[in-house]
Amino acid sequence: MPSSLFPERVESERLRYEPLHEVLDALDLYEYHRTGEMDAVMQPLGEKPHATPKKSMDEMEAAKKGWESGSRATYAITRRDADEFVGVAELWMEWEKRVTSFGTWIREPHWGHGYSGERAGVMLAIAFDYLDLEYVNVGHEPDNEQSKRAIEKYVEAYGGRRDATLRNWLPPGDEGGPRDLDTYSISQAQWRENVSDELATIRIVK
Repeated sequence: MPSSLFPERVESERLRYEPLHEVLDALDLYEYHRTGEMDAVMQPLGEKPHATPKKSMDEMEAAKKGWESGSRATYAITRRDADEFVGVAELWMEWEKRVTSFGTWIREPHWGHGYSGERAGVMLAIAFDYLDLEYVNVGHEPDNEQSKRAIEKYVEAYGGRRDATLRNWLPPGDEGGPRDLDTYSISQAQWRENVSDELATIRIVK
C-alpha cells in the first residue's frame, strides 16, 4: 500500500490528528514514560512504561513502518487550542476482510474531557467515509473498566454491538498472560444510520 493511503491530517472540534512519527520524536515519547505519567495508562493494558529510550525508538519506528506499508495508521492526538500532545489513536488494518481494529491511549492529565469519544468518532469517519471499510472492531480486557465504559458508550451510540469474549486471545504482556479480550463491532451501515451532524465538525485533509 502507498504511504499516502491514510489521511495525513484530520481535525475534529477540539483535536488534531497527524502521523505520530512526524509529530513526536522518540525522546519526547520516552520523556512521558520516564516521568511516571504513563504508569496509569499502561497498567490497564498489561504493559509497563518504557524503561529506556530504545524502547520508545522501537515503538516510533514500528509506527512509521506501519504507516508506510499501509498496515497500521498511528496518529498523534493534539489539542488544537494549545498544540498540546494528548495521546495516540491507531487503526490496525485487515484489508482483505475490509476490517480495521481500534487502539488508543490518552495521557492521564487529559482524562475526563471526552477526548476518547471524540477520537472514536474521527476514526470511524476515516474507516467508513474515507477508506470505505465494512467493519470496525474494538476490544478491551475484561477487567479494564475504564475502557469498557468508554467503548460501550460509543458502540451503543453508533448502533454497534458486543460480539464475544475471546479466551487467551491477547499474547502475554509485561504483567503476564495470555489474556482474554471482550470484543465489539460497528458496521458501516450501522454507523451511517446513527452518525449525526458531528461529521460537519470533522475535516479530513489528505
